[in-house]
Amino acid sequence: MIDNAMDKIIKTIDTVNEYVGRCVAVLVLLMTLTAVGVVLLRYGFDTGFVWMQELYVWMHGLLFTLGAGYALRHDRHVRVDIFYADMPPHRKAWVNLLGTLFLLFPMIAVILWTSFPYVLDSWQRFETSYQAGGMKGLFVLKTALLLFCLFLFLQGVALLLKSLREVRRGS
Repeated sequence: MIDNAMDKIIKTIDTVNEYVGRCVAVLVLLMTLTAVGVVLLRYGFDTGFVWMQELYVWMHGLLFTLGAGYALRHDRHVRVDIFYADMPPHRKAWVNLLGTLFLLFPMIAVILWTSFPYVLDSWQRFETSYQAGGMKGLFVLKTALLLFCLFLFLQGVALLLKSLREVRRGS
């Protein structure tokens, strides 16, 4: 019964982060095309637009913040695996379980705690770019910090549940 509930939670979270990750992957192409456009306009036509320069920087930020859960889902996050790579699955599960509880979740809590007032203030002022001719809606971009915490936390829950399952199996 508990295993079925865990499997449903894991599958739901994995599906959400898979969908989000695939959606934001489109930003790689759009970001590249925008950067090429900026360069062509600047060097080919001696003109440019601040909003266009900011656009690819914003896309870059969205790609990393919104894609973090996807990266964790596919085990593509930064890890120093000097010892981890050669561990048996149940030991890896222990490392993932403890790392999630004592490193990932506290880090997410700190980011959420410090960024929430920052994002709220931005929304209250409907903050825009500080550059003349820059993008409107900076408050929307800053909201990606909160979504980063949400998607990474959810994937951390899935990792925790997968690790618990493996620890129980390996014991």
